[in-house]
Amino acid sequence: MLLYLNGAFVGLLILSNILAVKLISIGNWVILPAAVIVYVFTYPITDTITEVYGKNAARKTVMTGLITQFLAIIFIYVTMKLPPAPFYENQAAFETIFSAGFRVTLASLLSFLISQNLDVTVFHRLKKRHGEKKLWIRNNASTMISQLVDTTIFITIAFYGTMPFGALIGLILSQYSFKFVVAILDTPLVYLLVTICRRETAKQSVQGAVSA
Repeated sequence: MLLYLNGAFVGLLILSNILAVKLISIGNWVILPAAVIVYVFTYPITDTITEVYGKNAARKTVMTGLITQFLAIIFIYVTMKLPPAPFYENQAAFETIFSAGFRVTLASLLSFLISQNLDVTVFHRLKKRHGEKKLWIRNNASTMISQLVDTTIFITIAFYGTMPFGALIGLILSQYSFKFVVAILDTPLVYLLVTICRRETAKQSVQGAVSA
């Protein structure tokens, strides 16, 4: 099950980077990059891995995601620089969609690395305190704290100096408000994933004991 979670984590991460070029609006007051609706679901995955498989397994998942992001950036850059076929008419659109400024790329990588590791650390410390009880507390607390850090770092690095400071704060608060709500709503998903993983782990343990 751990392999499936790792695959889902990396897949969602790369997908969020692709979707980041589009901005969406919720009502008349919240503007978000489309990536947010995908990226927020990476946190339940790392929380599940930390809960069932431990802190080290979760940190390996985070590092796998970081390495994959670097590889994706390299391959996308190489692909953009390759000469298009004579009949291919969408090179400009392709570059617009897949190219991001250096600041945005740097902001994405730093916010990811810091916030995801913070999520794992906070979750693990709360688990040491509560044992297997109060999963909802460590899931929500770790995600809410790390998402605040993620949002603040990303928006500050990516957009500081390009808009009034008040607008920058408003952007941070609006995006974090959305992530805060999702963190609460995804709690049942974490319980479901943890239950599935524990059953799978118990099943493998029994099979291993029988084989021995």
